[in-house]
Amino acid sequence: MLTRLEVKGFKNLLDVHIDFGPFTCIAGANGTGKSNVFDVVEFLSHLATDTLVEASQRVRGASGLRGGDPRDLFWDGYRDGQRHIALTAEMIVPAEVEDDLGAPAKATTTFLRYELDLAYSPPEGQSSVGRLVLAREELRHINRGDAARHLRFPHSVKNFRNSVVVGQRRGGAFLSTEVRDSGTVINVHGDGGSFGKPQPRAAARAGRTVLSTVTTNDYPTILAARREMQSWRRLALEPSALRAPDSFASPRSLEADGRHLAATLFRIATDTGRSTGARDEEAVYAHVADRLSDLAGVGVESLRVEPDPVREVFTLFLQERSGLRLPARALSEGTLRFLALCVLLEDPTVTGLICMEEPENGIHPANLPAMMDLVRDLAVDPREAPDETNPFRQVIINTHAPGVVQLCDPADLLLAETRPRRAPDGRVTSALSLLPYSGSWRSEQGDPSFSEADVVAYLVAPPGAQLQLPLDMVG
Repeated sequence: MLTRLEVKGFKNLLDVHIDFGPFTCIAGANGTGKSNVFDVVEFLSHLATDTLVEASQRVRGASGLRGGDPRDLFWDGYRDGQRHIALTAEMIVPAEVEDDLGAPAKATTTFLRYELDLAYSPPEGQSSVGRLVLAREELRHINRGDAARHLRFPHSVKNFRNSVVVGQRRGGAFLSTEVRDSGTVINVHGDGGSFGKPQPRAAARAGRTVLSTVTTNDYPTILAARREMQSWRRLALEPSALRAPDSFASPRSLEADGRHLAATLFRIATDTGRSTGARDEEAVYAHVADRLSDLAGVGVESLRVEPDPVREVFTLFLQERSGLRLPARALSEGTLRFLALCVLLEDPTVTGLICMEEPENGIHPANLPAMMDLVRDLAVDPREAPDETNPFRQVIINTHAPGVVQLCDPADLLLAETRPRRAPDGRVTSALSLLPYSGSWRSEQGDPSFSEADVVAYLVAPPGAQLQLPLDMVG
């Protein structure tokens, strides 16, 4: 779980600090740069696996395309001068993970603060391109005694916090940065704290974060942090991917674009490894069908995935109450998107952070309440301990739709606005600000926040509206 994000110098995130809970909705007009929050989360996730070059090419550039110039990632990246990105993520990591060889690893503490500084090295020849450089990397623990100050969202201390914030650390950092005469060095410290000699890695020659190089259980807490960051995903459901057929050889996990929907649901329904008392195959299908029935205009009698042993393909069929039997490829875009989220809800193996842009896309206004209920239900319930029935999932969405904003608890909202900010060079520039609702758990005295007066455009009919309910029917 990503509990706090601090960003300096990434795109138009000049200096942004964000506290996250299980569910967050970022609302703002088009062009404010609210999607850059997802970009930086996605960037951190890629940095936990890929090289610096590969990670930078997998993030949207200034043109909206991937694989562009690394300067696109820096605030004012094409202006002369030094370029610098500072990223900090406070996170709760899984206590037990597997290394790249399948061996178990147990973190000594699960509440961590990861800090990463990146610089830009300009091209050295006419035919070369610039590249990112690792300038600093730190991974430190957050004491259990300080957890209440860091976990500000409403939650049960007994059921939730005490089950996810576990372990202790007697020594210093797990990763630390040291400047030597020979250059900057990232020191890797063992879970034993001050015992044992740290392993130095030269930052200039790294080509990647040191965290991403930890692949075995020799450093279990660093590995747990890496696994947590790898679980952060950006969900961008595409109708063509949702309708694509699945062969028996297809992966049985839903991809970011929605591919392998049928194979995933078949795996969940037929999984014999679930704990005692878990729903059987028919119950899983019935539960998905019941949730899908929340959509107005979709009369669902039943739903199931049928394997074809001759063609070796899975086909998802929906049986309507009228008797019509439809394959997934015949369903509407909105129904498919909703169905994919229903399947994710049933999958206890899907944990970590899910970022989703504009969940209202393709959804009829009458079905927005059902969609918002479903999106919120994907997130962990912080009143209870995470388990198979309450997977440790976190959801962040963004939107510009009034209907979505009106359906959100104000405490779950962040208002995205571009505001004048003073840059490090003294110039006044326009940068993204994320404002919490006044009086909510995210707001702090003296810091900017928003009230109903700041979101009037989301709460009333637009000027010139031709069709409105009579005043005596409103409310």
